Amino acid sequence: MELSATEVAEVAKLVLGTDIEPGAWRVEPIAYQSGSPATGGLARVRGTGGGRPWSVFVKLVHHARHWPLLHLVPEVFRAELVDNLPWRQELAMWEPPFAGHLPDGLRVPLLYRITELDDDRLLLWMEDVDAIADAEWTLDHYRRAATALGGLAARRSTPELLAGAGEPGWALRMLVGNRVMRGSVPALADDRIWAHPLVVSTVDARLRDDLRRIAAALPEIMDRLDALPQALAHGDASPQNLLAPRGEPGTFVAIDVAFQCPLAIGFDLGQLLVGLAHAGHVAAAALPAIHDVLVPAYLEGMRAHGVDADPDAVAYGYVGGLAARAALTSLPYETLGAPQTEQLTTLWRQRAALTRFLADLSLTLIQPVPA
Repeated sequence: MELSATEVAEVAKLVLGTDIEPGAWRVEPIAYQSGSPATGGLARVRGTGGGRPWSVFVKLVHHARHWPLLHLVPEVFRAELVDNLPWRQELAMWEPPFAGHLPDGLRVPLLYRITELDDDRLLLWMEDVDAIADAEWTLDHYRRAATALGGLAARRSTPELLAGAGEPGWALRMLVGNRVMRGSVPALADDRIWAHPLVVSTVDARLRDDLRRIAAALPEIMDRLDALPQALAHGDASPQNLLAPRGEPGTFVAIDVAFQCPLAIGFDLGQLLVGLAHAGHVAAAALPAIHDVLVPAYLEGMRAHGVDADPDAVAYGYVGGLAARAALTSLPYETLGAPQTEQLTTLWRQRAALTRFLADLSLTLIQPVPA
């Protein structure tokens, strides 16, 4: 990521809030494997001006056609992804429909500048939030985050906001139709995958059939999600995207908003649950305790902002969203062509345990198989 020295100096003055020269500065690339085709790179710029340290977080956002992993997308829907992905949607975070409807305990980072590099790329110069590490998240963090997300849903569920946001679930349906139904579901029919030694040694014997049942039920689950009360959610509310600043107890800083369309209330709880587990920072064995606190806290957040939601509707929006978005995509099929190492085996054990939990949760939405 190449940054203009002149622009760095101008942004540094905004960070410092004075006319102090920024002094010497350095760019620290952030090695974070983003799953978003719209993320082109992340960096932190640090310096010291007038004896005062400063830093700014810089994100390169680009059109999906520049995504380095685009070649991994099956060719049959590569063009559809490139043509339809709303790569500028992160800017919605600072616009009134989002920033103007935040509940207590939730804010967005300061945005110092947007640099339009060309028609396909831009830089976001943002507040560098001093947040706790992923490993420091406690059950109370999950509870408070769920409360804030419930408040966000309550504040963003008015008819006026929903009326201009398109049909319910349109962005989720695009993801399910592409990544899930065309990407992950075909793997369930491939006997070679399920006979692979790595899969045989880490995945339980029932999981394939359970995932097939979930895949078959997805059209009905999606229809039910669209019929539930709707809100404009964060869209990707993992702990990685809800920063907990060290100096602001009780506050979360929302970043990387996505899926800015009407979604079933409760949807945001799915990524809150699985975000750190999918990254390997939380064991699947810890998920039941986290799961148990999410819906009650979310309902509390909605009530605090004047919406008395149906607990069953929130629970279905949460679990149905997980079934649609995560249950069928958590196994790392793309790694099966790599050399089998201890690290890869560990990854498969972690993901198999996570997928087992997600499958069991998703199956609660589906009628049992007749005896």
